[in-house]
Amino acid sequence: MYSAKTFPMKNCKWLCLLFFFSCTVQKINKTVRTSDVFEKGHMGFMLYDPVKDKTLVKLNEAKYFIPASNTKIFTFYSSYKALGDGYINGLNYTYQGDSLIFWGTGDPSLLHPDFKDSTVINFLKNADKKLYMVNNFEQLSSYGPGWSWNWFPYYFAAERSAMPIYGNVLRYSKKAELAEATPYPKTVLLPLMPSSQTHSGNYFIQRDFKKNTYEYAINKEKDSLAFATDKPFITSANLTRNLLQEAVGKQISLINNKDYSKSSHEKLPTVKADSLYAQMMKISDNFLAEQLMVLVSDAVLDSINIRGGISYAKEHYLADLPDEPQWVDGSGLSPQNMFTPRSVIKLLHKIHTEVPMEKIKAYFPAGGESGTIRNWYRADPGEPAYIYAKTGTLAMSTALSGFLLTKSGKTLLFSTFFNNYTGSSSVQKKELQKLLYFIHDKY
Repeated sequence: MYSAKTFPMKNCKWLCLLFFFSCTVQKINKTVRTSDVFEKGHMGFMLYDPVKDKTLVKLNEAKYFIPASNTKIFTFYSSYKALGDGYINGLNYTYQGDSLIFWGTGDPSLLHPDFKDSTVINFLKNADKKLYMVNNFEQLSSYGPGWSWNWFPYYFAAERSAMPIYGNVLRYSKKAELAEATPYPKTVLLPLMPSSQTHSGNYFIQRDFKKNTYEYAINKEKDSLAFATDKPFITSANLTRNLLQEAVGKQISLINNKDYSKSSHEKLPTVKADSLYAQMMKISDNFLAEQLMVLVSDAVLDSINIRGGISYAKEHYLADLPDEPQWVDGSGLSPQNMFTPRSVIKLLHKIHTEVPMEKIKAYFPAGGESGTIRNWYRADPGEPAYIYAKTGTLAMSTALSGFLLTKSGKTLLFSTFFNNYTGSSSVQKKELQKLLYFIHDKY
Protein backbone atom coordinates (compact mmCIF):
# COMPACT_ATOMS: atom_id res chain seq x y z
CA MET A 1 0.00 0.00 0.00
CA TYR A 2 1.02 3.60 -0.59
CA SER A 3 1.57 5.86 2.37
CA ALA A 4 1.38 9.64 2.37
CA LYS A 5 5.16 9.69 2.08
CA THR A 6 5.36 7.37 -0.91
CA PHE A 7 2.41 9.00 -2.65
CA PRO A 8 2.86 12.77 -2.24
CA MET A 9 0.13 15.38 -2.69
CA LYS A 10 1.61 16.39 -6.05
CA ASN A 11 0.70 12.99 -7.46
CA CYS A 12 -2.83 13.32 -6.07
CA LYS A 13 -3.25 16.54 -8.04
CA TRP A 14 -2.10 14.82 -11.22
CA LEU A 15 -4.55 11.97 -10.63
CA CYS A 16 -7.36 14.47 -10.15
CA LEU A 17 -6.43 16.21 -13.38
CA LEU A 18 -6.27 12.91 -15.26
CA PHE A 19 -9.66 11.95 -13.87
CA PHE A 20 -11.10 15.35 -14.83
CA PHE A 21 -9.73 15.15 -18.40
CA SER A 22 -10.97 11.57 -18.69
CA CYS A 23 -14.47 12.64 -17.69
CA THR A 24 -14.31 15.55 -20.15
CA VAL A 25 -13.34 13.23 -23.00
CA GLN A 26 -16.14 10.84 -22.06
CA LYS A 27 -18.66 13.69 -22.18
CA ILE A 28 -17.35 14.87 -25.58
CA ASN A 29 -17.54 11.31 -26.88
CA LYS A 30 -21.09 10.89 -25.58
CA THR A 31 -22.21 14.18 -27.15
CA VAL A 32 -20.78 13.25 -30.54
CA ARG A 33 -22.41 9.82 -30.51
CA THR A 34 -25.81 10.56 -28.99
CA SER A 35 -26.72 14.09 -30.14
CA ASP A 36 -30.14 14.16 -31.79
CA VAL A 37 -28.83 16.83 -34.17
CA PHE A 38 -25.71 14.92 -35.22
CA GLU A 39 -27.75 11.76 -35.77
CA LYS A 40 -29.80 13.39 -38.54
CA GLY A 41 -27.05 12.86 -41.10
CA HIS A 42 -23.84 10.98 -41.74
CA MET A 43 -21.21 12.40 -39.38
CA GLY A 44 -17.47 11.98 -39.13
CA PHE A 45 -15.50 13.45 -36.26
CA MET A 46 -12.00 13.21 -34.85
CA LEU A 47 -10.29 15.12 -32.04
CA TYR A 48 -6.54 14.72 -31.63
CA ASP A 49 -3.90 15.95 -29.18
CA PRO A 50 -0.64 16.39 -31.17
CA VAL A 51 1.56 16.78 -28.06
CA LYS A 52 0.40 13.49 -26.56
CA ASP A 53 0.06 11.94 -30.05
CA LYS A 54 -3.32 10.72 -28.88
CA THR A 55 -6.73 10.49 -30.50
CA LEU A 56 -9.21 11.73 -27.90
CA VAL A 57 -12.50 11.14 -29.75
CA LYS A 58 -13.31 9.49 -33.07
CA LEU A 59 -16.44 8.64 -35.02
CA ASN A 60 -16.42 7.23 -38.56
CA GLU A 61 -12.86 8.54 -38.83
CA ALA A 62 -11.94 6.01 -41.54
CA LYS A 63 -14.99 6.62 -43.73
CA TYR A 64 -14.91 8.88 -46.77
CA PHE A 65 -16.90 12.13 -46.81
CA ILE A 66 -17.49 14.88 -49.37
CA PRO A 67 -15.29 17.65 -47.93
CA ALA A 68 -16.52 20.69 -49.91
CA SER A 69 -14.09 23.54 -49.22
CA ASN A 70 -12.08 21.50 -46.70
CA THR A 71 -10.35 20.54 -49.96
CA LYS A 72 -8.62 23.92 -49.69
CA ILE A 73 -6.59 22.60 -46.75
CA PHE A 74 -5.01 20.13 -49.20
CA THR A 75 -4.55 22.90 -51.76
CA PHE A 76 -2.97 25.18 -49.15
CA TYR A 77 -0.49 22.56 -47.94
CA SER A 78 0.48 21.51 -51.47
CA SER A 79 0.95 25.15 -52.47
CA TYR A 80 2.96 25.90 -49.35
CA LYS A 81 5.27 22.98 -50.10
CA ALA A 82 5.64 23.75 -53.82
CA LEU A 83 5.59 27.56 -53.79
CA GLY A 84 6.65 28.49 -50.25
CA ASP A 85 5.56 31.82 -48.82
CA GLY A 86 7.67 34.05 -51.08
CA TYR A 87 6.89 35.52 -54.48
CA ILE A 88 5.08 33.34 -56.99
CA ASN A 89 6.01 32.92 -60.63
CA GLY A 90 3.59 35.14 -62.55
CA LEU A 91 4.91 34.64 -66.06
CA ASN A 92 7.17 32.33 -68.06
CA TYR A 93 9.06 33.98 -70.88
CA THR A 94 11.93 33.62 -73.30
CA TYR A 95 13.71 35.87 -75.79
CA GLN A 96 14.17 34.79 -79.40
CA GLY A 97 15.83 37.43 -81.58
CA ASP A 98 13.65 40.54 -81.58
CA SER A 99 10.76 38.69 -79.91
CA LEU A 100 9.60 38.29 -76.32
CA ILE A 101 7.57 35.09 -76.08
CA PHE A 102 5.56 34.57 -72.89
CA TRP A 103 2.89 32.30 -71.45
CA GLY A 104 0.75 32.05 -68.34
CA THR A 105 1.49 30.12 -65.16
CA GLY A 106 -1.99 30.37 -63.65
CA ASP A 107 -1.12 33.43 -61.52
CA PRO A 108 -4.53 34.86 -60.49
CA SER A 109 -3.24 38.27 -59.32
CA LEU A 110 -2.84 39.99 -62.71
CA LEU A 111 -5.11 43.08 -62.42
CA HIS A 112 -7.36 41.08 -60.07
CA PRO A 113 -9.88 43.50 -58.48
CA ASP A 114 -8.54 42.67 -54.98
CA PHE A 115 -4.80 42.55 -55.83
CA LYS A 116 -4.52 44.69 -58.97
CA ASP A 117 -0.95 43.54 -59.49
CA SER A 118 0.57 45.19 -62.56
CA THR A 119 4.02 43.53 -62.54
CA VAL A 120 3.32 41.72 -65.81
CA ILE A 121 1.83 44.84 -67.40
CA ASN A 122 4.89 46.94 -66.55
CA PHE A 123 7.23 44.19 -67.70
CA LEU A 124 5.55 43.99 -71.11
CA LYS A 125 5.28 47.76 -71.41
CA ASN A 126 9.00 48.19 -70.85
CA ALA A 127 10.07 45.38 -73.19
CA ASP A 128 11.82 46.62 -76.35
CA LYS A 129 10.79 43.48 -78.22
CA LYS A 130 7.82 42.34 -80.24
CA LEU A 131 5.34 40.63 -77.93
CA TYR A 132 4.04 37.11 -78.52
CA MET A 133 1.63 35.36 -76.16
CA VAL A 134 1.63 31.56 -76.29
CA ASN A 135 -1.82 29.96 -76.36
CA ASN A 136 -1.58 27.28 -73.67
CA PHE A 137 -5.24 27.62 -72.67
CA GLU A 138 -6.16 24.21 -74.03
CA GLN A 139 -4.19 22.61 -71.18
CA LEU A 140 -6.87 23.55 -68.65
CA SER A 141 -10.66 23.14 -68.71
CA SER A 142 -12.69 26.16 -67.59
CA TYR A 143 -14.71 24.10 -65.10
CA GLY A 144 -13.50 21.33 -62.82
CA PRO A 145 -14.76 17.71 -62.78
CA GLY A 146 -18.34 17.50 -61.55
CA TRP A 147 -18.97 21.27 -61.51
CA SER A 148 -22.50 22.37 -62.40
CA TRP A 149 -23.09 24.32 -65.62
CA ASN A 150 -25.64 26.63 -63.94
CA TRP A 151 -22.98 28.10 -61.66
CA PHE A 152 -21.81 30.26 -64.58
CA PRO A 153 -23.23 33.59 -63.22
CA TYR A 154 -21.53 33.34 -59.81
CA TYR A 155 -18.08 34.33 -58.61
CA PHE A 156 -17.73 31.13 -56.60
CA ALA A 157 -17.41 29.33 -59.97
CA ALA A 158 -15.30 31.83 -61.94
CA GLU A 159 -13.63 30.05 -64.85
CA ARG A 160 -10.12 28.66 -64.53
CA SER A 161 -7.51 29.60 -67.09
CA ALA A 162 -3.82 29.44 -67.90
CA MET A 163 -3.46 33.21 -67.69
CA PRO A 164 -6.23 34.89 -65.70
CA ILE A 165 -6.72 38.63 -66.00
CA TYR A 166 -8.97 40.81 -63.81
CA GLY A 167 -9.70 37.66 -61.81
CA ASN A 168 -11.66 36.41 -64.82
CA VAL A 169 -14.58 38.55 -63.63
CA LEU A 170 -16.27 41.85 -64.29
CA ARG A 171 -16.72 43.67 -60.97
CA TYR A 172 -19.69 46.02 -60.80
CA SER A 173 -19.42 48.28 -57.75
CA LYS A 174 -20.64 51.47 -56.17
CA LYS A 175 -19.33 53.58 -53.31
CA ALA A 176 -21.85 55.06 -50.89
CA GLU A 177 -20.85 58.64 -51.70
CA LEU A 178 -21.26 58.20 -55.47
CA ALA A 179 -24.50 58.19 -57.43
CA GLU A 180 -23.31 55.84 -60.17
CA ALA A 181 -21.93 52.31 -60.15
CA THR A 182 -18.87 51.48 -62.26
CA PRO A 183 -17.42 48.34 -63.84
CA TYR A 184 -13.87 47.04 -63.43
CA PRO A 185 -12.44 46.70 -65.98
CA LYS A 186 -14.15 49.37 -68.04
CA THR A 187 -13.70 47.95 -71.51
CA VAL A 188 -15.63 47.52 -74.75
CA LEU A 189 -14.50 43.90 -74.72
CA LEU A 190 -16.93 43.21 -71.87
CA PRO A 191 -19.92 45.40 -72.79
CA LEU A 192 -22.18 46.49 -69.94
CA MET A 193 -25.64 47.83 -70.85
CA PRO A 194 -28.64 49.11 -68.89
CA SER A 195 -31.34 46.51 -68.52
CA SER A 196 -34.72 46.96 -70.16
CA GLN A 197 -36.34 44.90 -67.42
CA THR A 198 -38.28 46.44 -64.55
CA HIS A 199 -36.24 46.13 -61.36
CA SER A 200 -37.57 46.77 -57.85
CA GLY A 201 -34.53 45.73 -55.83
CA ASN A 202 -31.33 47.61 -54.99
CA TYR A 203 -29.27 46.47 -57.97
CA PHE A 204 -28.47 43.55 -60.21
CA ILE A 205 -26.01 42.57 -62.92
CA GLN A 206 -26.28 39.49 -65.10
CA ARG A 207 -24.35 37.97 -67.98
CA ASP A 208 -25.66 36.20 -71.02
CA PHE A 209 -25.15 32.45 -70.76
CA LYS A 210 -23.28 32.05 -74.05
CA LYS A 211 -21.48 35.37 -74.52
CA ASN A 212 -19.73 38.12 -72.62
CA THR A 213 -22.46 40.75 -72.59
CA TYR A 214 -23.85 42.11 -69.33
CA GLU A 215 -27.01 43.91 -68.25
CA TYR A 216 -27.32 45.98 -65.10
CA ALA A 217 -29.86 47.96 -63.12
CA ILE A 218 -29.59 50.07 -59.98
CA ASN A 219 -32.14 51.81 -57.80
CA LYS A 220 -30.95 55.40 -58.00
CA GLU A 221 -33.25 56.45 -55.18
CA LYS A 222 -30.87 54.69 -52.80
CA ASP A 223 -27.83 56.92 -53.27
CA SER A 224 -26.24 55.72 -50.02
CA LEU A 225 -26.11 52.15 -51.28
CA ALA A 226 -22.62 50.61 -51.46
CA PHE A 227 -21.98 47.24 -53.09
CA ALA A 228 -19.58 45.17 -55.16
CA THR A 229 -20.55 42.10 -57.16
CA ASP A 230 -18.34 39.94 -59.40
CA LYS A 231 -19.65 38.24 -62.51
CA PRO A 232 -17.40 35.75 -64.34
CA PHE A 233 -16.67 36.13 -68.03
CA ILE A 234 -16.15 33.36 -70.56
CA THR A 235 -12.41 32.94 -70.83
CA SER A 236 -10.36 32.36 -73.97
CA ALA A 237 -6.81 32.96 -75.13
CA ASN A 238 -8.06 35.54 -77.60
CA LEU A 239 -10.01 37.56 -75.02
CA THR A 240 -7.09 37.47 -72.58
CA ARG A 241 -4.70 38.62 -75.30
CA ASN A 242 -7.04 41.48 -76.20
CA LEU A 243 -7.52 42.59 -72.60
CA LEU A 244 -3.79 42.36 -72.01
CA GLN A 245 -3.06 44.27 -75.20
CA GLU A 246 -5.49 46.99 -74.08
CA ALA A 247 -3.79 47.28 -70.67
CA VAL A 248 -0.24 47.24 -72.06
CA GLY A 249 -0.95 49.60 -74.94
CA LYS A 250 1.13 47.57 -77.38
CA GLN A 251 0.35 44.95 -79.99
CA ILE A 252 0.49 41.38 -78.77
CA SER A 253 0.39 38.49 -81.21
CA LEU A 254 -1.17 35.18 -80.19
CA ILE A 255 0.86 32.13 -81.24
CA ASN A 256 0.39 28.38 -80.97
CA ASN A 257 2.09 26.43 -78.22
CA LYS A 258 5.24 24.73 -79.52
CA ASP A 259 6.40 23.25 -76.20
CA TYR A 260 8.17 26.46 -75.25
CA SER A 261 8.08 25.33 -71.61
CA LYS A 262 10.43 22.44 -72.49
CA SER A 263 13.15 24.85 -73.60
CA SER A 264 15.12 27.20 -71.39
CA HIS A 265 12.99 30.07 -70.11
CA GLU A 266 12.84 32.66 -67.36
CA LYS A 267 10.28 33.41 -64.65
CA LEU A 268 8.79 36.72 -63.53
CA PRO A 269 7.95 37.01 -59.79
CA THR A 270 4.75 38.90 -59.00
CA VAL A 271 2.86 38.75 -55.66
CA LYS A 272 3.63 37.05 -52.35
CA ALA A 273 2.06 33.63 -52.01
CA ASP A 274 1.09 34.61 -48.46
CA SER A 275 -1.54 37.03 -49.76
CA LEU A 276 -3.11 34.34 -51.96
CA TYR A 277 -3.18 31.77 -49.15
CA ALA A 278 -4.84 34.17 -46.71
CA GLN A 279 -7.61 35.22 -49.10
CA MET A 280 -8.22 31.68 -50.34
CA MET A 281 -8.54 30.28 -46.83
CA LYS A 282 -10.32 33.12 -45.03
CA ILE A 283 -13.10 33.82 -47.52
CA SER A 284 -12.94 30.37 -49.13
CA ASP A 285 -12.07 31.80 -52.54
CA ASN A 286 -12.62 29.01 -55.08
CA PHE A 287 -10.98 30.87 -57.97
CA LEU A 288 -7.74 31.40 -56.04
CA ALA A 289 -7.76 27.76 -54.93
CA GLU A 290 -8.05 26.49 -58.49
CA GLN A 291 -5.35 28.84 -59.75
CA LEU A 292 -3.02 27.93 -56.90
CA MET A 293 -3.14 24.31 -58.05
CA VAL A 294 -2.29 25.54 -61.55
CA LEU A 295 0.70 27.38 -60.04
CA VAL A 296 1.69 24.17 -58.25
CA SER A 297 1.69 22.27 -61.54
CA ASP A 298 3.73 25.03 -63.17
CA ALA A 299 6.26 24.87 -60.33
CA VAL A 300 6.67 21.09 -60.13
CA LEU A 301 5.88 20.01 -63.70
CA ASP A 302 6.51 23.18 -65.74
CA SER A 303 3.09 22.79 -67.33
CA ILE A 304 -0.56 23.75 -66.80
CA ASN A 305 -2.03 20.53 -65.41
CA ILE A 306 -4.14 20.49 -62.23
CA ARG A 307 -4.57 16.72 -62.35
CA GLY A 308 -0.81 16.32 -62.68
CA GLY A 309 -0.22 18.78 -59.83
CA ILE A 310 -2.60 16.86 -57.58
CA SER A 311 -0.92 13.55 -58.46
CA TYR A 312 2.49 15.05 -57.70
CA ALA A 313 1.27 16.40 -54.35
CA LYS A 314 -0.25 13.05 -53.36
CA GLU A 315 2.99 11.23 -54.18
CA HIS A 316 5.51 13.70 -52.77
CA TYR A 317 3.69 15.56 -49.97
CA LEU A 318 0.79 13.35 -48.85
CA ALA A 319 1.97 9.77 -49.24
CA ASP A 320 1.89 9.27 -45.46
CA LEU A 321 -1.84 9.97 -45.08
CA PRO A 322 -3.72 6.95 -43.66
CA ASP A 323 -6.26 6.96 -46.51
CA GLU A 324 -5.58 8.04 -50.09
CA PRO A 325 -7.39 11.31 -50.86
CA GLN A 326 -9.94 11.14 -53.66
CA TRP A 327 -9.00 14.61 -54.88
CA VAL A 328 -9.96 16.16 -58.24
CA ASP A 329 -9.94 19.98 -57.95
CA GLY A 330 -8.38 22.78 -55.94
CA SER A 331 -11.49 24.38 -54.48
CA GLY A 332 -13.73 21.54 -53.34
CA LEU A 333 -16.58 22.53 -55.66
CA SER A 334 -16.62 19.01 -57.03
CA PRO A 335 -18.65 16.35 -55.17
CA GLN A 336 -16.13 13.85 -56.53
CA ASN A 337 -13.66 14.89 -53.81
CA MET A 338 -13.70 12.53 -50.82
CA PHE A 339 -11.48 12.48 -47.71
CA THR A 340 -11.54 10.73 -44.35
CA PRO A 341 -11.43 12.63 -41.03
CA ARG A 342 -8.25 10.84 -39.98
CA SER A 343 -6.49 11.86 -43.19
CA VAL A 344 -7.50 15.49 -42.58
CA ILE A 345 -6.17 15.22 -39.00
CA LYS A 346 -2.88 13.84 -40.32
CA LEU A 347 -2.67 16.75 -42.76
CA LEU A 348 -3.43 19.28 -40.01
CA HIS A 349 -0.68 17.65 -37.95
CA LYS A 350 1.76 18.13 -40.82
CA ILE A 351 0.72 21.79 -41.11
CA HIS A 352 1.03 22.26 -37.35
CA THR A 353 4.55 20.80 -37.48
CA GLU A 354 5.80 22.63 -40.57
CA VAL A 355 3.99 25.99 -40.58
CA PRO A 356 4.57 28.53 -37.77
CA MET A 357 1.47 29.07 -35.64
CA GLU A 358 1.45 32.80 -36.38
CA LYS A 359 1.13 31.98 -40.09
CA ILE A 360 -1.62 29.43 -39.42
CA LYS A 361 -3.53 32.17 -37.59
CA ALA A 362 -2.92 34.55 -40.50
CA TYR A 363 -4.16 32.05 -43.10
CA PHE A 364 -7.08 30.25 -41.42
CA PRO A 365 -10.42 31.91 -40.57
CA ALA A 366 -10.67 32.83 -36.87
CA GLY A 367 -13.83 32.05 -34.95
CA GLY A 368 -15.82 35.18 -34.17
CA GLU A 369 -13.26 37.38 -35.91
CA SER A 370 -12.56 36.73 -39.58
CA GLY A 371 -13.43 34.92 -42.75
CA THR A 372 -16.19 32.38 -43.10
CA ILE A 373 -16.50 31.83 -39.31
CA ARG A 374 -16.51 35.47 -38.21
CA ASN A 375 -20.10 34.97 -36.97
CA TRP A 376 -19.51 31.57 -35.39
CA TYR A 377 -17.39 30.02 -32.59
CA ARG A 378 -16.92 33.34 -30.80
CA ALA A 379 -14.61 33.44 -27.79
CA ASP A 380 -15.61 34.86 -24.40
CA PRO A 381 -15.60 38.69 -24.22
CA GLY A 382 -12.06 40.02 -24.09
CA GLU A 383 -10.57 36.63 -25.00
CA PRO A 384 -8.69 35.84 -28.26
CA ALA A 385 -10.11 33.50 -30.88
CA TYR A 386 -9.91 29.83 -29.95
CA ILE A 387 -10.90 28.29 -33.31
CA TYR A 388 -8.79 28.58 -36.47
CA ALA A 389 -10.47 26.36 -39.01
CA LYS A 390 -11.57 25.87 -42.61
CA THR A 391 -15.23 25.57 -43.43
CA GLY A 392 -16.83 23.60 -46.24
CA THR A 393 -20.33 23.86 -47.70
CA LEU A 394 -22.06 22.10 -50.59
CA ALA A 395 -25.57 20.75 -50.96
CA MET A 396 -26.11 18.31 -48.07
CA SER A 397 -22.43 18.57 -47.12
CA THR A 398 -20.76 20.72 -44.48
CA ALA A 399 -17.35 20.50 -42.86
CA LEU A 400 -15.13 22.26 -40.35
CA SER A 401 -11.53 21.23 -39.67
CA GLY A 402 -8.65 22.99 -38.00
CA PHE A 403 -7.08 24.03 -34.71
CA LEU A 404 -8.77 24.43 -31.32
CA LEU A 405 -6.99 26.31 -28.53
CA THR A 406 -8.10 25.39 -25.01
CA LYS A 407 -8.16 27.56 -21.91
CA SER A 408 -5.55 25.25 -20.36
CA GLY A 409 -3.10 26.17 -23.14
CA LYS A 410 -3.41 23.09 -25.36
CA THR A 411 -3.68 23.09 -29.15
CA LEU A 412 -5.95 20.33 -30.40
CA LEU A 413 -6.70 19.27 -33.98
CA PHE A 414 -10.24 18.44 -35.03
CA SER A 415 -12.07 17.44 -38.19
CA THR A 416 -15.85 17.37 -38.60
CA PHE A 417 -17.92 16.27 -41.59
CA PHE A 418 -21.69 16.17 -42.09
CA ASN A 419 -23.05 14.55 -45.25
CA ASN A 420 -26.56 13.63 -46.38
CA TYR A 421 -28.49 15.75 -43.90
CA THR A 422 -31.76 17.55 -44.55
CA GLY A 423 -32.68 21.09 -43.62
CA SER A 424 -30.44 24.03 -42.84
CA SER A 425 -26.78 23.46 -41.96
CA SER A 426 -27.10 26.09 -39.23
CA VAL A 427 -28.65 23.45 -36.96
CA GLN A 428 -25.50 21.32 -37.11
CA LYS A 429 -23.31 24.41 -36.76
CA LYS A 430 -25.07 25.49 -33.55
CA GLU A 431 -24.65 22.04 -32.04
CA LEU A 432 -21.00 21.88 -33.11
CA GLN A 433 -20.43 25.37 -31.71
CA LYS A 434 -21.59 24.18 -28.28
CA LEU A 435 -19.38 21.10 -28.49
CA LEU A 436 -16.23 22.97 -29.54
CA TYR A 437 -16.72 25.62 -26.86
CA PHE A 438 -17.08 22.87 -24.24
CA ILE A 439 -13.77 21.37 -25.38
CA HIS A 440 -12.13 24.82 -25.32
CA ASP A 441 -13.48 25.54 -21.84
CA LYS A 442 -12.98 22.20 -20.12
CA TYR A 443 -10.06 20.35 -21.71
